[in-house]
Amino acid sequence: MGRRIAHLDMDAFYASVELLRYPELRGFPVVIGGRSDQQPALLKNGRRVFARMRDYAGRGVVTTATYEARVFGISSGMGLMKSAQLAPDAILLPADFRAYRHYSQLFKAAVAGISPCIENHGIDEIYIDLSGLTDETLTLARRIKQAVRDATGLSCSIGVAPNKLLAKICSDLEKPDGITILSLTDIPSRIWPLPVKRINGIGPKATQRLAVLGINTIADLAQADVAFLQTHFSRSYACWLREVSHGIDERPVITNAEPKSISRETTFERDLHARQDRAILSEIFTALCMGVATDLQRRDCLGRTIGIKLRYADFRTVTRDITLPFPTDDAVTIRRAAEDCLRRVSLTRKLRLLGVRASALSSRHSVSQDTGEPHQRELPLIISTIEPRPVALRIASD
Repeated sequence: MGRRIAHLDMDAFYASVELLRYPELRGFPVVIGGRSDQQPALLKNGRRVFARMRDYAGRGVVTTATYEARVFGISSGMGLMKSAQLAPDAILLPADFRAYRHYSQLFKAAVAGISPCIENHGIDEIYIDLSGLTDETLTLARRIKQAVRDATGLSCSIGVAPNKLLAKICSDLEKPDGITILSLTDIPSRIWPLPVKRINGIGPKATQRLAVLGINTIADLAQADVAFLQTHFSRSYACWLREVSHGIDERPVITNAEPKSISRETTFERDLHARQDRAILSEIFTALCMGVATDLQRRDCLGRTIGIKLRYADFRTVTRDITLPFPTDDAVTIRRAAEDCLRRVSLTRKLRLLGVRASALSSRHSVSQDTGEPHQRELPLIISTIEPRPVALRIASD
């Protein structure tokens, strides 16, 4: 039957989980974001009263939003204050990542009951290799969607294609609650009219450079000569651009892959300056370190090399890392090491992205066996009580 790869993407996942808890908010614009210790609702006269965006004051960012909120222009990573200007009457709920991880495990287990060949690609999306199954493709997609709904009460969108590249593009074509099935012969009519940024791996910088060359759609890219592309990009990237524009992707679906690194990063809604935006950068920096620590603990992993990633307003990216004497999954230790990395980069220009990474990973059990000593954290496992403190930023005088 040929290679059949599905990409399953949960629809507005975080927001949809919240709507299970608060069904009275269905159909309303709802924004998820802000501090996790915020009170989501107050009881008044026996009914729940929710916070509104117009009442928000702070430097938090949007985690996600319902489709009803997105029509106002609200998107992930946007500042909550700006979102409040776009939709002041929208409901604001705090993020509950414990609940999101629970529902993530539920939907993945449901899919594994139909096809065990699954590659995790985040909390709300997976690749599924359907090639070894005999059922008709549409029937399989419908079975998977129903299994997910039965297990979680949530909807998902599925794209099925000959490879991972096309499947990921397809899963976004009929959102929400859609099914898209694509063959190689459908590429000219379904894929080529799309903008180049729809290809996973063509980021904002490459999109801008391609636009300068008059290449805006995937069709434009498919018609471009590879020699022409090599004059503006590296040889390997130019060849990759040529291949993906024609739907070529031989990557396998990788199951039970051990991670080489664990990272968290965020792109800011507006460029931030280390001095003028010190408070918001410090809050984001702490949250990223805590997120990396949580991910390590959830996977029973320890990281010995801690690194940072900065992208400046001109899209230039720098990375720095430091190797610790002992591996860790402690948020405070990770933050201190990341601070040491920050001291080795210039912070005189505005930033558009900040990331924190842990690599040189090992399992907590193997480290204990190898050293003969139990791993000790500087703080208890529950790290949500860590208070943000100003990042020691090296700032040159104006």
